[in-house]
Amino acid sequence: MPLKRSTWTEDAGASRAVALEVLRNGPLSRSEVARRLALSPGSLTRLSTPLIRAGLLREVGETSGGRVGRPSQLIDVVPNAQAFAGLKLRDDRVMGVITDLRAQVHKSAERPLTSQEPEAVADSIRDLVDELGAEWKHPTAIGIGLGGRLAAHRMVRSAAFLGWDDVPLAELVEQRTGLPTILENDVVAFTEYEHWFGAGRGLSRFAVVTLGAGIGYGLVANDAVVADEDHGIGLVGHWPLDPFGPVCSEGHRGCAKSILTEGAIVTALSGALGRPVTYEEAMDLGEAGEPAARRVLDDAGEGLGRLLAAIANLTMPECIVLGGEGVRLASVAREAVERGIAKDRDPRTRKLDLVIRSGSDTEWCRGAAVLAIQSFVLGARMAA
Repeated sequence: MPLKRSTWTEDAGASRAVALEVLRNGPLSRSEVARRLALSPGSLTRLSTPLIRAGLLREVGETSGGRVGRPSQLIDVVPNAQAFAGLKLRDDRVMGVITDLRAQVHKSAERPLTSQEPEAVADSIRDLVDELGAEWKHPTAIGIGLGGRLAAHRMVRSAAFLGWDDVPLAELVEQRTGLPTILENDVVAFTEYEHWFGAGRGLSRFAVVTLGAGIGYGLVANDAVVADEDHGIGLVGHWPLDPFGPVCSEGHRGCAKSILTEGAIVTALSGALGRPVTYEEAMDLGEAGEPAARRVLDDAGEGLGRLLAAIANLTMPECIVLGGEGVRLASVAREAVERGIAKDRDPRTRKLDLVIRSGSDTEWCRGAAVLAIQSFVLGARMAA
């Protein structure tokens, strides 16, 4: 049976900790869960029993290495016990996925936006969630990621790409779907996925950089995502890289935004070739060794390397995850990226662990689904 949202029981917080530990790191032996959470075997049994009865956890066999050589029971989440919708909002469409409890994607879809009016966007979100739910399982909650500034996971304070200010999007969606809805900046959502289930799982400190229409930056420190109301401004995009570089829309010369965005690369190469090119064409030409494309992409790649070096020097991450629709630059210009890193890193430092994602839309949506998963797991009130 599903978890019920009712009053807190005395053990609700501790049961939630058990569920979270197994969700992120399972399957785990009962003895290992007890050790990690400083629980006695009896306490763990008392706390895990309602989770098993609710269908959230299950016993999945035994492992050797228990006390005095005795086997220990393994427990794990039931991933398909719940479904979650994760949506990414763009200026012309809304994209979505439906996932299980571990953010594994079961179905993806998208719908065009016929209007940017908030009510019309909320209608499109409702229709997309209905479509996704019909294909696999109706979701328990909805997470939405978008490029902008948000407040309290409910209100869109500003989203220039939609022309929005102070739009209560979560409320509008909840009115139409009847489902709990949480909003977050899309880069924060992407970072949350990497933190819970991706390359940052188990790490205390790592960074995320996304490339595309803008430059996004996420940071996890002390096993928590660092975020506040300034997310959505695009601050890292104005990090200075080249004092003689092009000027960005804010008047900064040679900042990351003026060099590393899709628009900057397309503008530079189109000017060099004397004809318009798309971003993907620029990448293809660079891979083929076309001289102008190679020059533009190597310059951008070196700039990216210098940005990564600055992040590493300031925050000392255990790894840096690169994503976003423009992330192909990191692969096509990999040698230039490494040169840029070497320029600004002390040679005695360890080599940066770079994880390059595919840049697919699904990755943004999966991050948004993690927002819904977190809201459910961290906020679930369990009845015994």
